[in-house]
Amino acid sequence: MRYLDFYNSLKSFTVFSLNDIRQVERGFYRPRLIEWQRKGYLKKLTRGYYIFSDLQVDEGVLFEISNKIYAPSYVSLQMAFAYYGFIPESVYGVTAVATRRTYQFQTPLAKFVFRTIKPDMFFGYDLVEHRGKFFKMASPEKAFIDHLYLNASIRAREDFEGIRINRDIFSRRIDRRLIERHALRSGQPGLPERVKLLLECMDHA
Repeated sequence: MRYLDFYNSLKSFTVFSLNDIRQVERGFYRPRLIEWQRKGYLKKLTRGYYIFSDLQVDEGVLFEISNKIYAPSYVSLQMAFAYYGFIPESVYGVTAVATRRTYQFQTPLAKFVFRTIKPDMFFGYDLVEHRGKFFKMASPEKAFIDHLYLNASIRAREDFEGIRINRDIFSRRIDRRLIERHALRSGQPGLPERVKLLLECMDHA
């Protein structure tokens, strides 16, 4: 397969896998990928996932890549906090949750960190459009539920203050009834009480 044919067949993909390639050409000659990497046409991200070198990378593209390289998953936790403006600092790497085991990938573009949640917790994300494609991002409420679910040690007022949450943005963006329903749905003992404490902390700065 010539590179130009390969490129035209897969250029609509933000990130593509060996399986994607074999959908285009069943008997694809895999050493070609090494050759094209050496020529600077492609970049390998991790475990059989590639991007074209001319891909314009921004935050939304990183979120698409995160969803793809470790599925099923959606962006959440600190990355979602930064995305919605809940915390003042930027986040190193992309944080996400997945139903598979906790894992992380260091790639030429960014570090991708995936934390494990049980399948029953895989809800509360939105499909966000970006450049005509979509990525899965935790809703503001679910980002906090995921964070508390995965960090059981957060249970006191000082712990919540340590997250440095912007209270004005929190009060504008969080649907209190929804976050309380998510806490109940989690089935984690004590989580509804911890969410209640979070809301009280946001009310009494």
